[in-house]
Amino acid sequence: DLPCELHSWRQTADYSPEMRQFACILHLYHIKAYDYLRKIFPLPHPYSLTKQVFIHSECVSSWLSNNEAAAGFSNDIFLRLQEKVERGEQAYCYCALMVQDMSLQKQQEWDPQTQRLTGFVDLGAGVLDADEAPLASEAIILMAVGISSPWRAPLGYFFVNSTTGHLLAQLLRQTINKLNNIGITVLAVTSGATACGAETARALGIRTDPERIQCTFQHPPGSAHSITYFFDICHVLQLIRNALQCFQKIEWLSDAVRWQHVVELAALQEQRVLEPCSPKPGRPRSEESYHLKVNLATLLFSEDVADALEHLQKLGLASFQNCSGTIKFVRLISCLCDVFYGRGPYRRGLKGPLLARNYTKISYLFNEAKNFFVTLTDSMGRYVIKSKRKLGFLSFLLNAESLKWLYANYVCPEGTPSRRLLTYAFSLDPLELFLRALQQACGSSRSPTCTVFQAAYHKLLASCSLVPGSPHSSGSGNMSFLDISLSRRRDLTLGSIRAQYNPARGRTPATAYPYCAGLLLRGSALSNALTDLSLHAQSITCTAGFIAEQLASDLQCEACLASLFESDESRLRCGSVLYIKKLGGVSLPSASVYHITSILEQVLNRYGKVGDGSKTTKLCHLSLEQKVFQELLGESPLFPTLTSHLFDGELCVNNHYTVLVKAITRLYLNIRTNHAKHLNLKYPCGRHRLKRLKGKHLFPSPLGSCQSSQTHAGS
Repeated sequence: DLPCELHSWRQTADYSPEMRQFACILHLYHIKAYDYLRKIFPLPHPYSLTKQVFIHSECVSSWLSNNEAAAGFSNDIFLRLQEKVERGEQAYCYCALMVQDMSLQKQQEWDPQTQRLTGFVDLGAGVLDADEAPLASEAIILMAVGISSPWRAPLGYFFVNSTTGHLLAQLLRQTINKLNNIGITVLAVTSGATACGAETARALGIRTDPERIQCTFQHPPGSAHSITYFFDICHVLQLIRNALQCFQKIEWLSDAVRWQHVVELAALQEQRVLEPCSPKPGRPRSEESYHLKVNLATLLFSEDVADALEHLQKLGLASFQNCSGTIKFVRLISCLCDVFYGRGPYRRGLKGPLLARNYTKISYLFNEAKNFFVTLTDSMGRYVIKSKRKLGFLSFLLNAESLKWLYANYVCPEGTPSRRLLTYAFSLDPLELFLRALQQACGSSRSPTCTVFQAAYHKLLASCSLVPGSPHSSGSGNMSFLDISLSRRRDLTLGSIRAQYNPARGRTPATAYPYCAGLLLRGSALSNALTDLSLHAQSITCTAGFIAEQLASDLQCEACLASLFESDESRLRCGSVLYIKKLGGVSLPSASVYHITSILEQVLNRYGKVGDGSKTTKLCHLSLEQKVFQELLGESPLFPTLTSHLFDGELCVNNHYTVLVKAITRLYLNIRTNHAKHLNLKYPCGRHRLKRLKGKHLFPSPLGSCQSSQTHAGS
C-alpha cells in the first residue's frame, strides 16, 4: 500500500492514510529506525506529526489528532486550552503531564456507522484494519493537570497491543510538542512506579542512581528547557511496603525496622481495659471500663500508626517492645507522604502546597530521608538501596530531587510564574479519578472492548469542564481527590494487613440486630406501652452504636471512622488505637451519631412507616432523608472532630461530612425496613413475644460503670 517513488513522499499534505499510519507508527515505536529511514525517504520531520494542519485558514487536525473522541489527541480539548492561554489565564500556562494505561478486552467488532471492523491498534492516524493487524489490548491515556490551580484536562488516548517504556516516552514527547504549540509549558511528567514506568524514565534520560540522580530531561533534546520526572507516590508506598514485608527486618546503624510490629498492631484484638477515674467528693476511687480497638482504616505509613505503636509500647505490651526503629521509619515515610499529597491550597504545614515559607522544613526532611535510605541494610548486611527491592526508595529520592528542582526554578526566584505548587499534581490521582469514572461509564467491572471504551470516553468528554474545582472537571464523576486517594491506598491500611494474616470475622448481620438492640417499631403495642424514657434513650443509643459498628467495617477514611465512636478528649493521643466504651456488648456511638439516630426516630414517628423494600419504599426513603436534613438544619454542629478534615478534600457540599450523615440515615432506614417486614407483630406482644426471641433480651442490661449512656439519655 506504500509508494516506492521518492517524490511521492515529499508533499506531506498528499499522504494517503496508509502513508500517515506508517510514518506515525514507525516514529512512535522506533525513533532510531525512523531517523535512519528519513535519510532514504523524505519522511516528514517528527514535529510535523503533531503540528496542526490548516486548510483555507481553518485548523483541521494533526496526524495524531482526531475529533469526536476517536483515538489520538483530542482536538476539542487542545482548542479549549489554547483559548484559555490566549485569553491570558496564567493558571493554564504551566502544567504537569501524566500517563497511565488501562487494559482492554481483545475483541474484533463491526461498527455499523463507519462500516468498518474495530478493535485493532489505533495511534490516532487511523485503525490498522487488516487480517494480520494486531488487536488492541491496552489503552494509553494522557492528562494535563494544573500545578498552581486544580484544573485537569484529558488530552487523548491510544489503542496499543503492548505498552513499552520507549512507546510511552515517544507519546510523552509528542504530547509535550502539542502543548508547547498552544503556549502551555510542561514542567513535570508522572508515571507509575512500575517496570514500564522505570523503562519510560530511562528512555527519557532520567537516572535514579543515589550518587548521581538525574531528575530532569530536556525537550526538545538539546534545548534549555528541562522537565522533571515523578513516580506515582501510591505505587512508591506499595513498593516500600513490599520491601519491608519481604525483608521482615531492615536495619540501620544501631536500630531496626520490623514488619512484625505492624502485623501485631493490625491483628490486635479488641480487649477490655480498666482505668482509674478521677475521685469525686465523698466517693471512693473507682475504675472506668474501656475497650481497646484498632482503627483498621488507618494507613500503614501514617503518624497515627507511629503514635499507636508508641502508646502500646508505653502500656508495656510485650509484642510492642523495642519498636522505636519501626516508629521512626513509619514517621519518616508519613512525613514524605504528606509532602507529596498536598491536595489543596487550604492545608497547612507539610500537607499544604509547596511555598517559600515551608520549603526549609521540607528540604531538611528530604536530606534526612536520603541519609536514612542509603544506610538501610537487610539482615545479611546488604544495602537495601542496591537490592532487588530498591525501586520504592529510589523513587522517593527521585521525587524529592524533582520537587527541589521545581522549587529552585519556578517558586523561589522573583518573577517566576508560580509562587506555589500543588504536589497532588505530581501523583496519578487526577488521572485515576478520570479512569474510575471511565470504568463506571463502561458499565462493567471487566475490561471493556475498544467500542465500549470509545463510547464511554465520548460520554465523559462531552461533560468535561476545564474550570478549576468544577465537579465536572475532566469528567471525574462524583468522586473527589480525597476519595480516590483513599481508595487507591486501601491495600496500604491496617485492615488490609489484618486480612492477610487474620481473615476478618463476619460482622453482625443487620437483620439479626434488633433483638439485642431493642429497636423500637412505630405503632407496636410494646412501643406504645413504654413509660420508662431512660430505656427508650438506651435503645436509641444501642441502635446508634450498632450503626457505627456497621459503618466502621466499610469506611476507608480513618478520621470519619474515629468520629463514629465516643472519645475522651482528655485522653492523650493514641493514633490508630481507639478507646471505646460499650453498652451491653455494643460500642457507644459518638454524640453526633446518637443525635442523628434520635432525629431519625422522631422523623419516622412523625411522618409514617418505613415500608417493605419495594420501589415505593425507596421513594419514601428519599423523602425521609430530605426531612432528616431539614431537621438537622440549624442544629448544633455535628462531628466536631472532622472540622479540619473537611479541608482534606474539595470545598464542596458533597464532602465527607454530608456523606457520613447520609450513610447513617440510609443504614438506619434500611434496618427499620428489614425489621418492619420481619417483626410485623402479628403475634401477641408481651412475654409471649419475648419467648419467640429465644432468650435474647429486648433491651440490653445497662452497665453501671458506663456513664456515657446516662449522658446520652439526658441529652
